[in-house]
Amino acid sequence: MLESCYKPLERCFGGGGDDGLLWHMDLKPHASGEYSIAVVQANSLLEDQGQVLTSPSATYIGVYDGHGGAEASRFINNHLFLYLQKFAAEHGGLSKDVIEKAFDATETDFLHLVKESWLDRPQIVSVGSCCLVGVITNGTLFVANLGDSRAVLGRRATDGRMVHSSTVVAERLSTDHNVGVEEVRKEVKALHPEDSHIVIHTHGVWRIKGIIQVSRSIGDVYLKKPEYNRNPLFHQYASPIPLKRAVMSAEPSILTRKLRPQDLFLVFASDGLWEQLSDDTVVDIVHKNPRNGIARRLIRAAIEVAARKREMRYDDIKRIEKGVRRHFHDDITVVVIYLDYHQGWPNGNGKFKDDITDNCTTAPLDIFTFNSDNGDLSP
Repeated sequence: MLESCYKPLERCFGGGGDDGLLWHMDLKPHASGEYSIAVVQANSLLEDQGQVLTSPSATYIGVYDGHGGAEASRFINNHLFLYLQKFAAEHGGLSKDVIEKAFDATETDFLHLVKESWLDRPQIVSVGSCCLVGVITNGTLFVANLGDSRAVLGRRATDGRMVHSSTVVAERLSTDHNVGVEEVRKEVKALHPEDSHIVIHTHGVWRIKGIIQVSRSIGDVYLKKPEYNRNPLFHQYASPIPLKRAVMSAEPSILTRKLRPQDLFLVFASDGLWEQLSDDTVVDIVHKNPRNGIARRLIRAAIEVAARKREMRYDDIKRIEKGVRRHFHDDITVVVIYLDYHQGWPNGNGKFKDDITDNCTTAPLDIFTFNSDNGDLSP
């Protein structure tokens, strides 16, 4: 039933950008509105993956921001939704418990992949991915997150029971699991009181063990399983770190929220967007601009900010090749979901039905390859 969404040449693709490293789907319908998605590639190998699956009764959004390689984000792209669908069917609908089970199963399966392949590819033990998921069904929004990708709601401002139609405010719906946030540093330190160097400030950035900023992810096995960290094969690729137990987890933060008439749109994006633009700025751009191409517009705004930081112009950044471009900005995935309350919220009863993939949009595995070879996305 779901295979067509994961066969590269059968995906529902959008168009390439004018810089060769941008892909976008400007506007498509979903169960309760419209959505737009765009991706820009900065790395030599695209480490972001993104997808939107819709049906008459539900909408699924996934943004997976890989690091250390693309294996983990691609793995999530092919497995997490299938587990959500499986466990929702077994438990009578979507719930916090179902989401936790799906994340745990995805983490477990990726660990099995690492166990089977690490002797041939030792570097895979250091590959991981942030994971941001949204599901809209029966007028309820579920947001689950690992890492520092972010979901933000744009809604009309309220004063008591009054709704101000002209003012739109940003409401963050996800938790950033990044030790650059003081609360997260405190959480990590409290979990590891025996390790005074669990979080290190180096070169102006806080990192766990001086290595990684995010505290939760899928993968990063060498920071979760000491036996991989200590193996000499791996240390061809990274320095050994004293590690007695896991210093990262794959337990998602989950929010459940009933959607209301004043809720206008949702923005799901990898941290490459939020590094350049604030929540308020993003919501303001979406609110004040036409729907068509809005995800692409957000990416351009982020790159323009990155360019100004280097006293450059957007056109200067556009000419920089992938790989080198990563020194100026990250891979960025953006999904904007418009919530048209006047259409009503379809009754999905919290279940994923067989038609969830009626409308399937999956970003290319590699933007450069897609734009150059007209969709030949063979890894």
